Amino acid sequence: MKDRILALAVIACAVWPAAGLSAHDIPNDVTVQVLVKPDGQRVQLLVRAPLKAMRDVEYPMRGADRLDVGRADTILHDAATVWLANNIDLYEGDTALGGARIAAVRASLPADKSFGSFDAALAHVTGAPLPADTELFWSQGLIDVLIEYPIQSDRSEFSINPRFARLGQRTVTVLRFLPPGGAVRAFEYPGDAGLVRLDPRWYQAALRFVQLGFWHILGGTDHLLFLVCLVIPFRRLRALVLVVTSFTLAHSVTLIASAYDLAPGALWFPLLIETLIATSIVYMALENIVSPALTRRWLITFAFGLVHGFGFSFALRESLQFAGSHLLTSLLSFNVGVELGQLLVLALLVPALDLLFRFVVAERMGTIILSALVAHTAWHWMIERGERLMQVPFAWPELTPAFLASAMRWMMAALAAGAVVWFVRLVSRSRTPQRSGRS
Repeated sequence: MKDRILALAVIACAVWPAAGLSAHDIPNDVTVQVLVKPDGQRVQLLVRAPLKAMRDVEYPMRGADRLDVGRADTILHDAATVWLANNIDLYEGDTALGGARIAAVRASLPADKSFGSFDAALAHVTGAPLPADTELFWSQGLIDVLIEYPIQSDRSEFSINPRFARLGQRTVTVLRFLPPGGAVRAFEYPGDAGLVRLDPRWYQAALRFVQLGFWHILGGTDHLLFLVCLVIPFRRLRALVLVVTSFTLAHSVTLIASAYDLAPGALWFPLLIETLIATSIVYMALENIVSPALTRRWLITFAFGLVHGFGFSFALRESLQFAGSHLLTSLLSFNVGVELGQLLVLALLVPALDLLFRFVVAERMGTIILSALVAHTAWHWMIERGERLMQVPFAWPELTPAFLASAMRWMMAALAAGAVVWFVRLVSRSRTPQRSGRS
């Protein structure tokens, strides 16, 4: 028995270091830089990535950890083909471009700064290679590649789908598009973003942001619970239209304003908004329990909608880079996607709650039970987020003319949106006979 235990221990000691080494084959953090420039009848792509992300490559070495630069040309070309060129799909219009050619490839020192501009990067990649005796540790070195594609015209619409996520455990792609005679468009995103339209038309941006809004509302647990709190006591069309309209107008105001940099930029502000979102759910749930009349729910919903709009803007912040020159169109399209998602949730929730209250539990008791469950969940969120908020230092904003002007714009926007909601409520009352009960 002791011999078997000793043998297992020896095997474990032999296997454990190997397992540890294999776990480090994939780098933790990888940044890939891509520069795209159409020029006449070709598109030039300059790509920079860490050498250590080119795995399963037998580099010619000098010693244990230094790249033999003088003998590395062929293997660098192969690594660039397998790990970079083969993972890029480039489109001219809707046509996938073929005929990609690796025009140049070279190893670079980690301190090289040539990718700060396209011209500097192009001159670097096509210039003289590193001297053969350069001391370059392969784990710190870079691989720079020039890839060329034939095109019909440099004025075409271009899209790209670089699939670099597998280069590292956390991969960030920094992409810059340089259209002829136009402003540089910069993109930065983690993982794989799918097809990136480098200069999207308005309808392409609109479609992308409608999809983003739709899936955001379906994937946001806190926003879904807020909708549940709205729907539980309101399952009639007139009451739902008023409440949902007030919520939509409010979150549209803060979403658009935040996208135009009118929101505070302090570190505490996102944490404050997340805490207030959880607080809004707790309040709505408790109000369902203790105040069944809910005669002013539309007003409360409007106030909380302003808060949720900031939450939407935080989720949208990284995606606005894909809007191109169509910022307002993309924001409105995102709102359309959010509303479509809300309508889907309402279409499922309303009949489900009707069946629940008709066949399973009485309406008043069911409202209390469901609202209590929602309040319990949101309460824990509120406490956790509040604790994180308290750890961030707070400083009162300076009362500068710019701050006062921004505050005045916010007040005017909020008053305008509130006036619209009030008008909708007034029209709704004038067209529908007054009835007792919830409104």
